[in-house]
Amino acid sequence: MTTDAGRYDDQDEVPLTGYAALASVLAAGVGAYTLVARSRGVRLPERLPPWDVALLGVATYKTSRLLTRDKVTSFVRAPFTRRTGQGEGSEVLDEPRGTGLRRAVGDLLSCPFCTSAWAATALVCSYTASERLTRVVCGGLGAVTVADWLQYAWTWTQQSAEE
Repeated sequence: MTTDAGRYDDQDEVPLTGYAALASVLAAGVGAYTLVARSRGVRLPERLPPWDVALLGVATYKTSRLLTRDKVTSFVRAPFTRRTGQGEGSEVLDEPRGTGLRRAVGDLLSCPFCTSAWAATALVCSYTASERLTRVVCGGLGAVTVADWLQYAWTWTQQSAEE
């Protein structure tokens, strides 16, 4: 792969231009949201209670796992990733494919840590616009997270009992 100045890192692996494009999209989205929110009189909450931070954190975690690892959301990742294996439960493992922006999007959609920044941004913007609605959505995602942990605990208990 030939390196054009700034397009890839010195090992021809990291699509720097694609990453810059994705960062620009995120920044532009936040900027657009801010302008629209201000024009509509949306005000920041006076405080962000620790419980809401925890709820947003759990919802961010689950959203990023749903987007990057869930079998049912594979169709979102398919143009940018290829399946490399089976994870725990209904999770699958994908790796990015292609070059340039396609590879950068594949990196984003196959990394729960990377996707969590985008999920958190969306949830925090939603929280500023409608705290109550966002709490309900986050509560639902939190309930799914608890259910997942209970499924894993049940499976572990069954496996332990069989041994």
